[in-house]
Amino acid sequence: MSGLDADQLKRLIREVPDFPKQGILFYDITTLLKDKTGFAQLIDLFSEHYIGRQIDLVLGMEARGFIFGPALAYRLNAGFVPVRKPGKLPAATVKVEYELEYGSNALELHQDAIEKGQRVLIVDDLLATGGTAEATARLATLLGGQIAGLAFVVELDFLNGREKTRAVRGLLAVALR
Repeated sequence: MSGLDADQLKRLIREVPDFPKQGILFYDITTLLKDKTGFAQLIDLFSEHYIGRQIDLVLGMEARGFIFGPALAYRLNAGFVPVRKPGKLPAATVKVEYELEYGSNALELHQDAIEKGQRVLIVDDLLATGGTAEATARLATLLGGQIAGLAFVVELDFLNGREKTRAVRGLLAVALR
Protein backbone atom coordinates (compact mmCIF):
# COMPACT_ATOMS: atom_id res chain seq x y z
CA MET A 1 0.00 0.00 0.00
CA SER A 2 1.48 3.30 -1.01
CA GLY A 3 2.00 5.79 1.80
CA LEU A 4 1.46 3.25 4.58
CA ASP A 5 3.62 3.90 7.60
CA ALA A 6 3.73 0.64 9.54
CA ASP A 7 5.51 2.34 12.44
CA GLN A 8 2.62 4.79 12.73
CA LEU A 9 0.15 1.92 12.86
CA LYS A 10 2.24 0.14 15.49
CA ARG A 11 2.14 3.24 17.65
CA LEU A 12 -1.65 3.11 17.55
CA ILE A 13 -1.58 -0.18 19.51
CA ARG A 14 -1.38 0.39 23.24
CA GLU A 15 1.01 -1.86 25.17
CA VAL A 16 -0.27 -2.80 28.62
CA PRO A 17 2.33 -4.40 30.92
CA ASP A 18 1.35 -7.14 33.38
CA PHE A 19 -2.05 -7.87 31.82
CA PRO A 20 -3.79 -10.25 32.22
CA LYS A 21 -1.11 -11.40 34.64
CA GLN A 22 2.36 -10.42 35.83
CA GLY A 23 5.05 -10.67 33.16
CA ILE A 24 2.70 -10.49 30.16
CA LEU A 25 2.82 -7.53 27.76
CA PHE A 26 -0.68 -7.17 26.30
CA TYR A 27 -1.18 -5.54 22.88
CA ASP A 28 -4.45 -3.59 23.11
CA ILE A 29 -5.85 -3.07 19.61
CA THR A 30 -8.78 -0.94 20.77
CA THR A 31 -6.62 2.15 20.33
CA LEU A 32 -5.98 1.19 16.68
CA LEU A 33 -9.65 0.41 16.08
CA LYS A 34 -10.84 3.82 17.23
CA ASP A 35 -8.47 5.58 14.84
CA LYS A 36 -10.46 5.78 11.59
CA THR A 37 -7.41 6.34 9.40
CA GLY A 38 -5.33 3.65 11.06
CA PHE A 39 -8.11 1.07 10.91
CA ALA A 40 -8.79 1.85 7.25
CA GLN A 41 -5.08 1.59 6.39
CA LEU A 42 -4.85 -1.77 8.15
CA ILE A 43 -7.80 -3.21 6.19
CA ASP A 44 -6.33 -1.74 2.98
CA LEU A 45 -2.99 -3.39 3.73
CA PHE A 46 -4.58 -6.81 4.15
CA SER A 47 -6.79 -6.29 1.11
CA GLU A 48 -3.84 -5.47 -1.12
CA HIS A 49 -2.09 -8.66 -0.03
CA TYR A 50 -5.06 -10.92 -0.84
CA ILE A 51 -6.84 -9.14 -3.68
CA GLY A 52 -6.73 -11.27 -6.81
CA ARG A 53 -6.32 -14.51 -4.84
CA GLN A 54 -9.98 -15.44 -5.35
CA ILE A 55 -11.04 -15.47 -1.71
CA ASP A 56 -14.56 -16.88 -1.28
CA LEU A 57 -14.85 -16.63 2.51
CA VAL A 58 -13.08 -14.86 5.34
CA LEU A 59 -13.11 -16.81 8.61
CA GLY A 60 -12.74 -14.75 11.78
CA MET A 61 -12.07 -16.37 15.12
CA GLU A 62 -13.93 -15.33 18.25
CA ALA A 63 -13.71 -12.61 19.31
CA ARG A 64 -11.31 -10.15 17.70
CA GLY A 65 -11.38 -11.91 14.35
CA PHE A 66 -15.01 -10.73 14.24
CA ILE A 67 -13.74 -7.16 14.07
CA PHE A 68 -11.32 -7.51 11.16
CA GLY A 69 -13.02 -10.34 9.27
CA PRO A 70 -16.18 -8.59 8.05
CA ALA A 71 -14.30 -5.45 6.96
CA LEU A 72 -11.78 -7.56 5.06
CA ALA A 73 -14.51 -9.74 3.54
CA TYR A 74 -16.25 -6.63 2.28
CA ARG A 75 -13.07 -5.33 0.63
CA LEU A 76 -12.37 -8.74 -0.97
CA ASN A 77 -15.97 -9.23 -2.15
CA ALA A 78 -16.16 -12.38 -0.04
CA GLY A 79 -18.49 -13.79 2.58
CA PHE A 80 -17.71 -13.79 6.30
CA VAL A 81 -17.95 -16.85 8.57
CA PRO A 82 -17.57 -16.59 12.36
CA VAL A 83 -15.53 -19.31 14.08
CA ARG A 84 -17.03 -19.71 17.54
CA LYS A 85 -16.39 -21.28 20.89
CA PRO A 86 -18.55 -24.38 21.56
CA GLY A 87 -22.25 -23.88 22.16
CA LYS A 88 -22.53 -20.47 20.47
CA LEU A 89 -23.78 -21.48 17.01
CA PRO A 90 -27.48 -22.37 16.61
CA ALA A 91 -27.37 -25.01 13.83
CA ALA A 92 -25.42 -28.26 13.38
CA THR A 93 -21.68 -27.75 13.83
CA VAL A 94 -18.32 -29.37 13.31
CA LYS A 95 -15.86 -29.08 16.21
CA VAL A 96 -12.09 -29.21 16.60
CA GLU A 97 -10.28 -29.41 19.92
CA TYR A 98 -6.74 -28.11 20.28
CA GLU A 99 -4.06 -27.75 22.90
CA LEU A 100 -2.94 -24.52 24.51
CA GLU A 101 0.20 -23.90 26.54
CA TYR A 102 -1.77 -24.49 29.73
CA GLY A 103 -4.83 -26.54 28.78
CA SER A 104 -7.11 -27.12 25.83
CA ASN A 105 -9.86 -25.35 23.94
CA ALA A 106 -12.26 -25.99 21.08
CA LEU A 107 -13.73 -24.14 18.11
CA GLU A 108 -16.82 -24.75 15.99
CA LEU A 109 -18.21 -23.88 12.57
CA HIS A 110 -21.64 -24.52 11.15
CA GLN A 111 -21.54 -27.70 9.08
CA ASP A 112 -22.81 -25.77 6.05
CA ALA A 113 -20.47 -22.78 6.47
CA ILE A 114 -18.03 -23.81 3.74
CA GLU A 115 -18.73 -25.49 0.43
CA LYS A 116 -16.21 -27.97 -0.92
CA GLY A 117 -13.46 -26.18 -2.83
CA GLN A 118 -14.15 -22.69 -1.49
CA ARG A 119 -11.01 -20.65 -0.87
CA VAL A 120 -10.88 -19.30 2.67
CA LEU A 121 -8.81 -16.64 4.37
CA ILE A 122 -8.37 -16.91 8.15
CA VAL A 123 -8.01 -13.62 10.02
CA ASP A 124 -7.36 -12.69 13.65
CA ASP A 125 -5.72 -9.94 15.64
CA LEU A 126 -2.75 -11.88 16.98
CA LEU A 127 -0.53 -14.80 15.96
CA ALA A 128 0.98 -16.16 19.16
CA THR A 129 1.57 -19.92 19.38
CA GLY A 130 -0.54 -20.63 16.28
CA GLY A 131 -2.89 -23.08 17.99
CA THR A 132 -6.10 -21.20 17.27
CA ALA A 133 -5.14 -20.52 13.65
CA GLU A 134 -4.15 -24.15 13.10
CA ALA A 135 -7.44 -25.36 14.64
CA THR A 136 -9.41 -23.00 12.42
CA ALA A 137 -7.53 -24.27 9.35
CA ARG A 138 -8.38 -27.85 10.38
CA LEU A 139 -12.06 -26.92 10.68
CA ALA A 140 -12.06 -25.32 7.24
CA THR A 141 -10.37 -28.28 5.58
CA LEU A 142 -12.71 -30.73 7.34
CA LEU A 143 -15.55 -28.99 5.51
CA GLY A 144 -13.71 -29.08 2.18
CA GLY A 145 -12.31 -25.56 2.18
CA GLN A 146 -8.95 -24.64 0.69
CA ILE A 147 -6.78 -22.39 2.85
CA ALA A 148 -5.92 -19.36 0.71
CA GLY A 149 -4.12 -17.53 3.49
CA LEU A 150 -3.83 -16.33 7.06
CA ALA A 151 -3.84 -12.68 8.16
CA PHE A 152 -2.90 -11.25 11.55
CA VAL A 153 -2.50 -7.72 12.81
CA VAL A 154 0.36 -8.55 15.19
CA GLU A 155 2.75 -11.50 15.46
CA LEU A 156 4.63 -12.49 18.59
CA ASP A 157 7.70 -13.89 16.82
CA PHE A 158 9.24 -15.39 19.95
CA LEU A 159 6.31 -17.83 20.35
CA ASN A 160 6.98 -19.42 16.93
CA GLY A 161 3.34 -19.48 15.80
CA ARG A 162 4.47 -19.71 12.17
CA GLU A 163 5.62 -23.27 12.85
CA LYS A 164 2.01 -24.42 13.29
CA THR A 165 0.96 -22.51 10.18
CA ARG A 166 3.89 -23.60 7.98
CA ALA A 167 1.61 -25.31 5.45
CA VAL A 168 0.50 -21.86 4.28
CA ARG A 169 3.76 -20.02 4.95
CA GLY A 170 3.79 -18.13 1.66
CA LEU A 171 0.22 -17.01 2.20
CA LEU A 172 0.69 -15.54 5.68
CA ALA A 173 0.36 -11.79 6.12
CA VAL A 174 1.19 -9.97 9.32
CA ALA A 175 0.47 -6.28 9.18
CA LEU A 176 2.61 -5.05 12.06
CA ARG A 177 5.73 -6.83 13.25
